[in-house]
Amino acid sequence: MTFRDRLLATLRAVEPVLQVPGVLVAGSEVPNLLEANAAATLVVSQDVDLAIPVAVHEEVKARLDRITQLVPSADEPSVWVPRDETSNLIEVNFIGIDPSIIEPLDTYEKPDHRLPLMVFGPLSLLMPGRALEIDGLRIPLPQPAGLALEKLVSDRTGEKGDRDLLVVIGLLVSMSPGDVDQLERSYRALPAELRHQVRSNLSILSLLDARPGMPDPRSQRGTVDALLRRLETP
Repeated sequence: MTFRDRLLATLRAVEPVLQVPGVLVAGSEVPNLLEANAAATLVVSQDVDLAIPVAVHEEVKARLDRITQLVPSADEPSVWVPRDETSNLIEVNFIGIDPSIIEPLDTYEKPDHRLPLMVFGPLSLLMPGRALEIDGLRIPLPQPAGLALEKLVSDRTGEKGDRDLLVVIGLLVSMSPGDVDQLERSYRALPAELRHQVRSNLSILSLLDARPGMPDPRSQRGTVDALLRRLETP
């Protein structure tokens, strides 16, 4: 079974949640889904993020009983793992969006006995984009500009930080000129400290080397440099 098959099978398993208005498939799997026919050749991670607006938290919880092929992890109930008999699936992370916050330091936990969520400030940069229709499955995605910016404002280091930046490369490949314009507009609305973080991460991204099975940053260095110069212009 290919990674594409596993990814789509997992999304089909959580389809009841995907049908809740406002829920988005986010994170590192978005570039995979944006490839032609959702080819999923850019395997940055082995899990999929579902971004849950806090306003629809209760509606999402009401549909959890309809998810039968995954179960909450014993260690972290916001992470759902495949049952033994469905080991062909991948993990699903439930994460929260609160439009009222944006600063990374404003991240908070929404406690709940059934589905607790970590609500990450930068996720408020995500805006609903187009929904993909693949084999009868509707997959709601964020606009690529907002997802790229969410990755760029995050202050992560090491392997996790590099993988987040490689997601940005995967997004830049598919972004239209209009998407880049939107990224710039959203960037200029950020506080000065977060704008600095975006530029810093773009500088790091321009220096990253290629890794097997991940988006190749070397092929997009010209694009990254051009974006950085554009954002540095007052």
